[in-house]
Amino acid sequence: MTSVPSTPQSIQDNPSQRRVLTVLFLSQVLSGAGLAAGITVGALLAQDMLGTTGLAGLPSALYTAGSAIAAVAVGRLSQARGRRPGLAAGYLTGALGSAGVVLAAVIHSPVLLFAALFVYGAGTATNLQARYAGADLATPARRGRALSTVLVATTLGGVVGPNLASPMGAVADGLGIPHLAGPFLLAGTAYGTAALVLALWLRPDPLLLARELAGSGPAQPAARPGTGARRSGSVRFGAVVMVLTQLVMVAIMTMTPVHMQHHGHGTAAAGLVIAIHVAAMYLPSPVTGMLVDRFGTMAIAAASGVTLLAAGVLAAAAPAESVPLLALALALLGLGWNFGLVAGTTIITDTVPLASRAKTQGLVDVSIAIAGATGGLASGIVTAATSFGFLAVSGGVLALTIVFFLPAKEKLKGPSA
Repeated sequence: MTSVPSTPQSIQDNPSQRRVLTVLFLSQVLSGAGLAAGITVGALLAQDMLGTTGLAGLPSALYTAGSAIAAVAVGRLSQARGRRPGLAAGYLTGALGSAGVVLAAVIHSPVLLFAALFVYGAGTATNLQARYAGADLATPARRGRALSTVLVATTLGGVVGPNLASPMGAVADGLGIPHLAGPFLLAGTAYGTAALVLALWLRPDPLLLARELAGSGPAQPAARPGTGARRSGSVRFGAVVMVLTQLVMVAIMTMTPVHMQHHGHGTAAAGLVIAIHVAAMYLPSPVTGMLVDRFGTMAIAAASGVTLLAAGVLAAAAPAESVPLLALALALLGLGWNFGLVAGTTIITDTVPLASRAKTQGLVDVSIAIAGATGGLASGIVTAATSFGFLAVSGGVLALTIVFFLPAKEKLKGPSA
């Protein structure tokens, strides 16, 4: 178990935590809709504007790369000014990116499209960073549940957003805007509203209040048994787990709507499949956390690789006309990603001393974002050169390599401080 620094009684019993979680929950529902709506049609919009599948994965690569830059910016602003301005600014930037995508579609400008998608990635980074705000005022015994509450809230918006892809396309048609830009109207509205909710109601600021109550700033790290080599090896393994699962998940997810469109499915069917996928990414988080506590990080990391392999094989083998089987494959894809994220994050948190934990986690998150960008970009190229089935199976096999790291890493577990 991870040790938790001693916490002043005023933080342990602080009544503001319930309000903070309520506001964060609402903002995450909104941002989840913005996040998932863009995922659903980003590749389709690029394919439509460029007339080729080869670069259909570029939108995913761009907004994932943008999220890496935004993660650093949001983190620094939050560190200096508090969670409220940091998160609100991140979501507002995502809203501006969404507006840029709509404008690019109207004037048919691929250059503007790609630039706007890069900016749109700020919403993704902010959505993930919001979970830290949920833990700022949480008691040590409730910190995991607080994180899960914020993370699970994304599921609600993530399920609703893709299923509004088709209706928003109709709205866009009515406004004289290209059909596929419709979901980005929703994304811009959702991100903008999330920014407004945080700016108005995330008071007191959880990070600033936690610092005030703590009195002397961040707590000093507890001593941890184990050598530096053990720590370094464990950090590398935790990072590898999250990097591989992110790369594989983004690659297969990105090309699934394109694969479905090529076989006659519309945006409504693709939206349903992506909604199920996003739900499977976030909804199991509390259960996954309990499984990690019960069976250990190594077992759940191995389960991640096996689950992603099953997802890739099923996605490749499923008849193209079978939406239920594709939905099941994408649900397994989301679940495998969730296993990897929770297990990998726990490994990092258990291993890195508090004095350097935030910095290390930031570096790992950038690696994860780069992996996602690589997966998104490579997915279109691989599919164009081979097939969607080859992409799915090869991705699953790549994820399974996590298992082959396990025997060497078992000795790195050591006692957690």
